[in-house]
Amino acid sequence: MAGKITKDMNIMDIVQQCPESIEVFQKYGLGCIGCAAAHFENLEAGAKVHGFDPDAMVADINALIKD
Repeated sequence: MAGKITKDMNIMDIVQQCPESIEVFQKYGLGCIGCAAAHFENLEAGAKVHGFDPDAMVADINALIKD
């Protein structure tokens, strides 16, 4: 993993850098990987569109990186 995940990162970039992040997207019920918007939308925008706290999602993903 190259570094810490931030909410301004592109969703697909996050998945490529941290494949374990798929678990977090699934936990929140998001099918980001199959969504065309994942290629141009950042995590913050995607989370807000679906009514989730982007900071909580970032924390969950970064917790996976530490493990």
